[in-house]
Amino acid sequence: MRAPRIRLLAVPLLAVGLVAAAGCSKKTTTSASPTPGPTFAAGTTMARLQAAGKMTVGTKFDQPLFGLKNPLTGAIEGFDVEIAKLVAQGIYGGTADEAAKHINFVETPSNVREISIQQGKVDMVVATYTINNTRKQVVDFGGPYYVAGQDIMVKKGDDSIKSVTDLNGKKVCTVQGSTSLTNVKAKAPQADLSITFDLYSKCADALRDGRVQAETTDNVILLGLVKDNKDVFKVVGNPFTTEPYGIGIKKGDDAFRSFINDRLEASYQDGSWAAAFNKTVGTAGVTAPAPPAVDRYTSVPGAPTSTVTSTVPSTVTPTAK
Repeated sequence: MRAPRIRLLAVPLLAVGLVAAAGCSKKTTTSASPTPGPTFAAGTTMARLQAAGKMTVGTKFDQPLFGLKNPLTGAIEGFDVEIAKLVAQGIYGGTADEAAKHINFVETPSNVREISIQQGKVDMVVATYTINNTRKQVVDFGGPYYVAGQDIMVKKGDDSIKSVTDLNGKKVCTVQGSTSLTNVKAKAPQADLSITFDLYSKCADALRDGRVQAETTDNVILLGLVKDNKDVFKVVGNPFTTEPYGIGIKKGDDAFRSFINDRLEASYQDGSWAAAFNKTVGTAGVTAPAPPAVDRYTSVPGAPTSTVTSTVPSTVTPTAK
């Protein structure tokens, strides 16, 4: 009689095993998976990048708050980086951080942005890239996604420079190929601009060791340089230009430009733009402004291009917490 009893006991044990297996199976099938990306028309840049599973984005590696290579982790961090993630999210799906896995960030200083786009070395450039009509003759822009203003950084104890006209007769550093260089030449024609570099961090070094008396560029870029050097530098706080930052792409790629503008507007509406700003630029004590209206200009070879306008104030208070 023992044998039948053993077989009867085995039945409930088998049933328990099946229930447990069913429970595991149910748990597996209900686990979350990344939201798939949308479907794009064949032949578009979006479809090409989605099929490749990778996109190359040019940005800066020395720009605190906007595009900086973390010396400890090697990660590229900043507001420009977050904007690139939001664009990539619209191609690959998932969260912005998941979409970042599809991005290859390459260092793209100011003086090589246009040529990098034209030669196809990058799919787009997000690098404190001011939109202007001269550049729009050779590349196109999505955005703007932010509006800055050019200001001046000096040593903390220097009160001799309070405005752009005070740069006349002074040794001033800015970056080659930037609108900052063009602007200071026009507004302070007697400024000594014999020292220029490819990176703003090198200008900061020249200011620190006394080779120049001032550095000039967009206020939020200077704010990033001051953030970790509060005892050395200060920003004058008198911006003298308006600098709308855009996403540079190949000339004539209207479908890609429209897609980028759609993504920017969506990020304005769902709060992801403000969240990106607060986790980067906001750490320096700057409150996120209202985002600027994108400029859906018509790009026609040989035709005049529009001037970017924005409803957003061009100034940011250059003070840090």
